[in-house]
Amino acid sequence: MLKSFLGPLALTLAIALFVLLMQFVWTYIDDLVGKGLSTWVIIKLMLLVMFNVVPLALPLAILLASIMTFGNLAENQELACMKAAGLSLPRIMSPLIVLIFLISLGAFFFSNNVLPWVNLKKDSLLFDVRKSKPALNIHQEVFYNAIDGYSIRIGRKDQDQETIHDVMIYDHTDPDNAHPEGGDFKLILANSGKMKMSEDQRYLVLDLFNGNSYQEMVDNAQYRMNHPITMNNFKKQTVYLDLSNFRFSRTNQELFKSNYEMLNLKQLRATADSMVVVFANSKKLFYSDLNRSFFDRSRVAQHNLKDWNTMAPQGKINVLETALNNVRNVRDFVKGNSEAQHSTNLDILMREITIQKKFAFAVACFILFFIGAPFGAIIKKGGLGMPVVVSALFFILFYILTIIGIKSAEEEVMTVITGLWMPAIILAPIGAFFTYKAAMDSSLFDRDPYINFFNKIIGRRPTA
Repeated sequence: MLKSFLGPLALTLAIALFVLLMQFVWTYIDDLVGKGLSTWVIIKLMLLVMFNVVPLALPLAILLASIMTFGNLAENQELACMKAAGLSLPRIMSPLIVLIFLISLGAFFFSNNVLPWVNLKKDSLLFDVRKSKPALNIHQEVFYNAIDGYSIRIGRKDQDQETIHDVMIYDHTDPDNAHPEGGDFKLILANSGKMKMSEDQRYLVLDLFNGNSYQEMVDNAQYRMNHPITMNNFKKQTVYLDLSNFRFSRTNQELFKSNYEMLNLKQLRATADSMVVVFANSKKLFYSDLNRSFFDRSRVAQHNLKDWNTMAPQGKINVLETALNNVRNVRDFVKGNSEAQHSTNLDILMREITIQKKFAFAVACFILFFIGAPFGAIIKKGGLGMPVVVSALFFILFYILTIIGIKSAEEEVMTVITGLWMPAIILAPIGAFFTYKAAMDSSLFDRDPYINFFNKIIGRRPTA
């Protein structure tokens, strides 16, 4: 049984990881292409993403592998032979039940200890990839502004991609040329040139031929509308453009460590408990400040209203303006505190959701096995045909229920426990029903019993 199951499990896990990895690539393709990333950076990111989707791929792989394994055994009459030898279906499944239990424990260990480290590495690397600039690519007849401090326009490039013509370069890098009203004060025009990278790839080197450079002489201390311009003619001039901003650089990973996805179970509980205390204290402080800033002032205003009938018109205006300002201040105060408390409450909820998710996905592996194994025994179909369709339907149901549960918990429509364990609550009875039907050799998906039942209702003779 173990030999029959481990092969399909390895195959289906590889397929599930590949599909989920391609989903990631499709989502972030615009952030990955055209940035000159090294092969190692791409490989490292793909490996981290692959480990990141293991908690999602493993339940799908177990479901599909269990349907394939028991479908093959039933289709080849091996399952019938085992039952004829006196083995019940639970006895036949027992080695795999032990294996799935160990896999579920491993899934929880992976989710609690390995996944936070993977999330930290993946999210920090993806952040650096997404913020890095596209690789240098200067097109013809278009101003190129990706190089800090320069705006470059090339009229035409030859086929060798090095020889350029009609070159225009605006230089904004010299702080001495800064204009109080803005503007460009250094301009280089050249008839032709050569464009290449320096040996260390740090600079774009432009060898320009037959051109002029213009620089406006601006006195920042006393700005005037008209300024003298210096012009220099050159036969050849070399311009070095710094490309340091194009180099891929890493952000300090310590900045990401406080995120709930980078914490294990112990850290999540500790931070959630401390945030609950802070949240409770902030609510008390809010009510205290609200009472002091609004209700006390309201009592003073009510006292002043006693003299309203004898008050001068300007005094009445002053009272009304004071009351209006007080209401505006309270409104802004309540709105600001409400947003801050909502953000803190959401952080607490996300930590509690992450805690329950670590357990729920491990249990999902166990439940989906008890759906897949008896279902495969009932339909008696192996291979990658029917099992793939059936497992996809059940997994979509599991995934939709999981998303609904998480969203409902985030919006406090459901409690965190109810939302995160809703898939298990719904799917566990289905697994128990399939296991019972398979153990009783029920023809659950045969057409004839249903046709006979329908014919009996309408009064027709049952088919043989």
